[in-house]
Amino acid sequence: MNENRGAGVHLFANLAGLEVGDGFPVRILGAINVSPESFYKGSIANDEDALRQLVTQMDADGADMIDVGAMSTAPYLETEISEAEEIRRLLWAVGVLRAATTLPISVDTKRSRVALAALDAGAAVINDVSGFRHDPAMAQVAAQRAQGAILMASENSPGAQDPIGRVRGLLQDSISRAVAAGLPEHRVVLDPGIGFFRDAAIPWHAWDCEVVRRLGELRVLGRPILVGVSRKSFIGKLIEKPDPSDRLAG
Repeated sequence: MNENRGAGVHLFANLAGLEVGDGFPVRILGAINVSPESFYKGSIANDEDALRQLVTQMDADGADMIDVGAMSTAPYLETEISEAEEIRRLLWAVGVLRAATTLPISVDTKRSRVALAALDAGAAVINDVSGFRHDPAMAQVAAQRAQGAILMASENSPGAQDPIGRVRGLLQDSISRAVAAGLPEHRVVLDPGIGFFRDAAIPWHAWDCEVVRRLGELRVLGRPILVGVSRKSFIGKLIEKPDPSDRLAG
């Protein structure tokens, strides 16, 4: 698709009072994990003091929103935990974060019951790496209870497809699911899923590079884009730094 097709589209979203899109500065989402399984150990906080210190530092460094996850979503790791354990971890984390910062909190989960529990505890935004495809109830929870949603493109086996075309199709499907559930489009931000397409017919790092190179083509969807590239594996592949702690600039 010609990138210019989205040139006249004005991008705007409001996530829990945080305005993003054209005319606003690039916003920073600080990612915190309370999952010991996560790939970058420096993002993990497993006790109250560490969690407070991490969010305080992120706030001082200019973060606009805090994203907290309790189950690693790295596609190359076996990290599934029970729903009860994910809820337990998130309720603790959101409670600590809510007392430590005034920044809005998004919760990284693909399970509707987990999201609902986190929203009740003080989270405001749902960050669903499945793009509302994993749990049929998630879109309704977002529409009825959340102050916004971040929806990611993800697919188990994308095969031999044009990377940006497939990402665009998945994100359009997520928008349709959100609208059908009653979530206003201005409450939706999209994520192209950098680092998540591991079973494509082309090398995973080549897929990620192609999507980043052609991000402008996603403007046609009419939603702001969140790009999570910090410490991602494709950066390590390109600069030959396999240790995530060596590639924050990515």
